[in-house]
Amino acid sequence: MYQEEGDTMDGGPAAGAEAAARAAATGPGLAHLLVSLQLTDSAFPSGFYTLSHSLEGFAHARAVDSATLPLLLESMILHGVGPADATALALAHRACRAGDPGAVAAVDEHLFATKLGQEMRRAATRTGRQLLDLASEVFDRPEIDDYHARVERREVPGTQAVAAGVVYAATGVPVRQAVASDLFAFCASFAGAALRLRLTDHRKAQSLLHGAAPVIEEAVEAALRRELPDVGATLFASDIMSGRHERAEARLFAS
Repeated sequence: MYQEEGDTMDGGPAAGAEAAARAAATGPGLAHLLVSLQLTDSAFPSGFYTLSHSLEGFAHARAVDSATLPLLLESMILHGVGPADATALALAHRACRAGDPGAVAAVDEHLFATKLGQEMRRAATRTGRQLLDLASEVFDRPEIDDYHARVERREVPGTQAVAAGVVYAATGVPVRQAVASDLFAFCASFAGAALRLRLTDHRKAQSLLHGAAPVIEEAVEAALRRELPDVGATLFASDIMSGRHERAEARLFAS
């Protein structure tokens, strides 16, 4: 029977292209994306929902409102989370992939030491331990199990960013995707806290997340270029608000 060019009945070029598309859609890249989506989902019980990342302190001081919220988030990404946690995640990811647990521990200890406030240190280690505990069960990777055991033995702090770096590396998620995913998770947590503090509404929260995308991209590229001595935040207003929050009589969030 005569067939037009591109007809798929005899497995011609169109059929080959369709098969290639199916193979690409089900390849390992999608598996890594699914891991990232699972870890950044607000339903993943890492404890992020208990944190405002010092936003509650800003709200108590009336130092932020709906108009200045995007600027505060940008500052936190570029001068706080990006140089500190995102950079530590990238370094821990590389060290884990290189099979160097000592280097992972060094990143963990350095990041912990840069967190000036007790509240922020506790938040980082509590969420890090929860992440490792659940990831050890869900993903069943020896690198995660080993680092989780070290955290349980109190050999290392187990900060959230380093724990995430280990989990992403062990599950094969590329480092750039891992850093971007964790920064997005921070932004989503920040937006969720803003909602609960009535600093925004659900529609504006989505605009806040969308508007943060270019800032996340900039922070990712910067984090990938830094080395261990560069790890640390310079957002001192956030440290001050966190310190005030520790002593507040009424608190909705743990940080």
